[in-house]
Amino acid sequence: MASVPTRSLATPSLATSLPLTNPNKAFTLRTPFLTPNALNNAFSCSGLRWKLEKTTNLIAVQCVTSTVAEKETQVTSGEKFEYQAEVSHLLDLIVHSLYSHKEVFLRELVSNASDALDKLRFLSVTEPSLLGDAGELEIRIKPDPDNGTITITDTGIGMTKKELVDCLGTIAQSGTSKFLKALKENKDLGADNGLIGQFGVGFYSAFLVAEKVVVSTKSPKSKKQYVWEAVADSSSYVIREETNLEKLLNRGTQITLYLRLDDKYEFSDPIRIQNLVKNYSQFVSFPIYC
Repeated sequence: MASVPTRSLATPSLATSLPLTNPNKAFTLRTPFLTPNALNNAFSCSGLRWKLEKTTNLIAVQCVTSTVAEKETQVTSGEKFEYQAEVSHLLDLIVHSLYSHKEVFLRELVSNASDALDKLRFLSVTEPSLLGDAGELEIRIKPDPDNGTITITDTGIGMTKKELVDCLGTIAQSGTSKFLKALKENKDLGADNGLIGQFGVGFYSAFLVAEKVVVSTKSPKSKKQYVWEAVADSSSYVIREETNLEKLLNRGTQITLYLRLDDKYEFSDPIRIQNLVKNYSQFVSFPIYC
């Protein structure tokens, strides 16, 4: 697969100066990244934090930090859980670049979404009420270059609070043990050859590219919607009830990845994601919109 060039923010002190021929005269400033009303001390644009400094005859515009990076490291309050030891070990391996082809995260998350839809379709044969009026069985992928995120949403079976704990922190431990053993015996395989998807631990591949992962899920078996949040390099995660009415789901699961600075341009690019989906959706029987 052809590589896609990425842009780096290795020089956060990027700055430019604009001359003022008459400091006492009002003027209009237009640039590709500065909004007309942004002439104040600081402002945010395209996921970056900009600072303005005015001198006698110059206005300096300086990129001081990334607002995306700030969002990534923040986890809202909720009930805290510790990963089981082997899950923490797996996450440590993933976060520290075990794999060379990071795009496998999308294959794994699309596969999980498809499984959730399959499960709902199977269960609804004997329990039609599970379908409710939550719409068609589908997967939607939304890359957001401005905020450096990518969101994968399915209208599948969703998860209860207990299932969140079991699936994303506890039960996966058994599959994780087998995965780590297989990885040790087959050091050259890794996720590049699909090993990670064979043991039910594909969800954690999200941390190949994400600094923070937020999972919001609503099961038709529960009246409440729950949110699972975790950051990379952490031994714990948080679960809370979703109380924001604008974020409520009718049914299913929504996973938002807050991408690392090194990966956010590549994996929040709609064209890049569409091309990856074409490769990974060949055996998915549900419509994927992106």
